[in-house]
Amino acid sequence: MGTMAEPGNGQLEVRPSYTKKVVGPVAQLKCFYTNARSVGNKQEELEAIVWQESYDVVAITETWWDDSHDWSAAMDGYKPFRKDRQGRRGGGVALYVREGYECRELIEGNSRVECLWVRIRGRASKADIVVGVCYRPPNQDVEVDDIFYKQLGEVSKSLALVLVGEFNLPDISWAQNTAEREQSRRFLECVGDNFLTQLVREPTREGALLDLLFINREGLVGDVTVGGRLGHSDHEMIEFSVLREARRGASRTATMDFQRADFGLLKSLLNRVPWEAVLKGKRIQEGWTFSKEKVLKAQEQAVPVRCKVSCWGKRQTG
Repeated sequence: MGTMAEPGNGQLEVRPSYTKKVVGPVAQLKCFYTNARSVGNKQEELEAIVWQESYDVVAITETWWDDSHDWSAAMDGYKPFRKDRQGRRGGGVALYVREGYECRELIEGNSRVECLWVRIRGRASKADIVVGVCYRPPNQDVEVDDIFYKQLGEVSKSLALVLVGEFNLPDISWAQNTAEREQSRRFLECVGDNFLTQLVREPTREGALLDLLFINREGLVGDVTVGGRLGHSDHEMIEFSVLREARRGASRTATMDFQRADFGLLKSLLNRVPWEAVLKGKRIQEGWTFSKEKVLKAQEQAVPVRCKVSCWGKRQTG
């Protein structure tokens, strides 16, 4: 396209016009998760779904595999990672990464924790990503939970992390950030300590939210959908995209301007809350959630926000 202009000689000429292209986040990895409850005779259906949708990463819990399944665990075009349950039937996790991506498994060793952590190297100056898949049995003991928490802390320290799997903690209210059981409350504490955000909002099995998706960076994952089942599995499947910002363009990030904050107003707003009365009878996690909400609400009123312009596409570090 161009614009019409009239030069000095009276003749019309076409001058090119330039339109600024708006660039936003783009998908780097198209991902798929399912609790298979035995891949077994679902293998052909699984492969058909994966090939039809052209997924880059496939995560599976409850594979129910053992050494006899070595021949059937392969999938053309994908590099497989797997951890089978040892000593008893059921469980197990697997992760497939499309060939062409450079990847390697992290934290090998402890057979009691049914988890895989795979680091996938980013393409075209994008940052590396760790994708984890975990199956936590309903009766898992505290000691194994602690091993998992340690692994999670190690992998989430400096890299972008996506963690998906079945955790069997139906008593957790993710909307309220509360839980009834002690083990569930400890799980919530671990999630908070590692700055994770849980993205699944719909029930995944018989009205319960058992299959979860976590990230440790805002905006890392998008297009999360829940629905459909693999064969006769009673779990809903989850599809999502790992996002990376495009290399050109700019974004505006809101940051708090504490230099212009009204700390007198902040103190006044917090003093109005009858803390002793409202926290009486609340559990530790409930009290923390309530207090956090009040502080954030007061902060919104007392601390102004300014926009910071940053370039897209810079490699994330640290």
